[in-house]
Amino acid sequence: MLFIVRVFFCLCQLPPIWRLSKKELGGPGAVQDGPTGCREGTGLQEKTAKSKPDEKLPSTEEKKLYLEAEYTSARVSDADLPMLVSLPREIDQNEWLANNTMTFFNHINLQYSAISEFCTAESCPVMNACNVQYFWIDERGKKIKCTAPQYVDLVMTHIQKLLTDEEIFPTKYGKDFPSTFESLVQKICRYLFHVLAHIYYAHFKEVVALELYPHLNTVYTHFLIFVREFNLIDPKETAVMRDLTDVLLCGIPQPQNHVNHR
Repeated sequence: MLFIVRVFFCLCQLPPIWRLSKKELGGPGAVQDGPTGCREGTGLQEKTAKSKPDEKLPSTEEKKLYLEAEYTSARVSDADLPMLVSLPREIDQNEWLANNTMTFFNHINLQYSAISEFCTAESCPVMNACNVQYFWIDERGKKIKCTAPQYVDLVMTHIQKLLTDEEIFPTKYGKDFPSTFESLVQKICRYLFHVLAHIYYAHFKEVVALELYPHLNTVYTHFLIFVREFNLIDPKETAVMRDLTDVLLCGIPQPQNHVNHR
């Protein structure tokens, strides 16, 4: 299993991550605390983020740069991504979900960190992707409208807390995963998709300028194949980026593995 996962790390030219320590997860690669306007007085463990597909933002006729062929064709490698996400026969499914979830958090966090200086309250007064706006929901069920950097900070901080919670993501041999583990992974993946969607929609010009689009395309494709394989995100949630998904996943077969879908 280590070999399979690390193949992709080498392809992405990013450092391998395998059951990182809590100290390492909180290191320079993590999004640091930013504006606290939406965070004060709330419990991160109880909060959820919610997208509102029915609340449309003004449409735009501007051509989507990320759909241009010269960019969609760029990848770090032509790796067999369905093979990389397939659950090995001898590996526990929760263990596989845990390690892949941690990996995607780090890769997507790095992608956002690279363009974070361009994602400001002025440039991104709302957290959105195409015609969908994302809101933060606090523990009282109150919908909070945040700027994009505030939202990403809340999301990444919340995910990091989950990943470093020994009761949720155990690192010690013999310790069981909680019964709610799969639903928590689903929530994490939904958050991560929001971040990816915002990067493509609002900051792809910066991604191009930094020549990071082959890495971003590879991470996005790998992530979408992974969440589809394990039914981690409702297709309605990812519909906002359907045009990009259709292009990047075109011709990629559905994974054939040994998962017992529940």
